[in-house]
Amino acid sequence: MQGRSVARVARMLDACAEIIDDVGYDGLTTSLLAERAEVAIGSVYQFFPDKRAVVAALTRRNVEAYVARLSERMSGGDMHRWVDAVDAALDEYIEMHRHVPGFRTLHFGDVVDLNLLDPDRDNNSVIVQRLGALLVQHFGLTGDEQLSFALAMAVEMADALVKAAFRYQVEGDDKILDEAKTIVREYLDRKIAP
Repeated sequence: MQGRSVARVARMLDACAEIIDDVGYDGLTTSLLAERAEVAIGSVYQFFPDKRAVVAALTRRNVEAYVARLSERMSGGDMHRWVDAVDAALDEYIEMHRHVPGFRTLHFGDVVDLNLLDPDRDNNSVIVQRLGALLVQHFGLTGDEQLSFALAMAVEMADALVKAAFRYQVEGDDKILDEAKTIVREYLDRKIAP
């Protein structure tokens, strides 16, 4: 029974992502979601009180996928310095923009609500905390105020530049994306002591 519920929720989240790609967040309705996921409307409401809750769940799933993919890359042994993780973090973010349904529109939920992931912190703060934890875990950096502030600035810069790259070209303007990596890497390399 539990396995079927998990599969049903996954289908609903997949359908939500597809709908957002097709018609945007404003066009998303619970009835359209039920139809696309091939579930009864009651099933949608069994798990989600409204469309915002569905999008929040999809966003959390995207965050978990992003962190897992990045952690796996950091564990691979190819990165010798923590700053190498900056390119990996941006590469994964860009990859999700290009290939994960709904992500280009939702990003990490800021399109819907700046506090979609956590009512007490904005979405980028959640990402900063997760990235900081990965850097501490994999590279032994000190998880202090300096790291948090530098990562917060880097996430804001990267987010703005990646969004601009995808605004100019459907698959992302490579020149802007390369410049984003350079800017963020050089900024963090100056601000964070190894």
